[in-house]
Amino acid sequence: MSDTPSNILPTADWQERIATLAMPVRGHLAARARHAPLFAHAYAFHLNMRFGGMTPLHLAEFARAQRLSGVKIHVEDGEQASLAAMSDIALSAFGAQIERLGLDLHVETSTTEAHGLSDAVRIALATGATSLRCYPRYEGRISQIIDWTIADLRRLTEFDPQGRLRYTLEQHEDLKSEELIRILEAVGNPRLGLLFDFGNMVNAHELPMSALEAQGPYISEVHVKDCLLQPDRGGWAHLACLSDEGHLPMRAMLVELLLLGTSRPQVTAFGLEEEEGYFAPALRFPAEEPDPFIAARPASFTDIGTGDLATRLEREAVAAHRQVDIIRAMLDEIAAEAERTER
Repeated sequence: MSDTPSNILPTADWQERIATLAMPVRGHLAARARHAPLFAHAYAFHLNMRFGGMTPLHLAEFARAQRLSGVKIHVEDGEQASLAAMSDIALSAFGAQIERLGLDLHVETSTTEAHGLSDAVRIALATGATSLRCYPRYEGRISQIIDWTIADLRRLTEFDPQGRLRYTLEQHEDLKSEELIRILEAVGNPRLGLLFDFGNMVNAHELPMSALEAQGPYISEVHVKDCLLQPDRGGWAHLACLSDEGHLPMRAMLVELLLLGTSRPQVTAFGLEEEEGYFAPALRFPAEEPDPFIAARPASFTDIGTGDLATRLEREAVAAHRQVDIIRAMLDEIAAEAERTER
């Protein structure tokens, strides 16, 4: 049998999973689904922020209009209007605008190297952000990448001595779950957790539900998206698509993520990261050597294509609005199923 998404992805029956839960747990699940902290993510407007003049403040206004809990924004989103391009005074003013809108701010960067990480911490603190996401983008053997990342993340206490920020390390297509956990345990920073992305594990040749199970005790934030799995040199690439039109068991993943945490929800932010058209190749393979080499790679981006720019930017904006509705509908489905007393 050839490897296709339908035969490598185990069936994940989210309704049956809910049916196995004790009634009090189902009650907690319903409440969490109805009050899940949804965040606008700048990558849902990646092309608009690169080519359409969209700014971080526009993203915040979108989040406010959609009644979301906050915004997740990369330090470089928005080109000349990005956080990285702002003065400290402008960063403080932006943070004040976020506060006036009643939103929480999470900042993201695509490195763990000292210079980039320390600058991202500076930006996050200047804006009054509460969280900073990072991930390594090194070229080298996996063992080297792990060692370098541990050394990098041990410096977080130096960059943020008062412990004002929470931090997340994202699985970003190269490291496997157990390697991420090894990094976290070696760093030993109680303010550092994992950010679980719905699709990035497939590039590291892991499956969504097994990766979620492995990372579960450490997950504090999430990127929500859908994608199509594509065979790639014996491994798997992913092509991001509209939510609920891909191969990922989105409802089953949402159920498990909402169940994390006992007295309070463990996941503090679900970033709505619609990425239609984003492509990421396979980076790990089933027959790879014990300590494989990861080649240098650029930061993530989506190709603008060759069609009409205005049409493409409008399509992206429509997709971002649509994802908010789709994820809310999924959460309503989960809540309704958890509230059923008979099956």
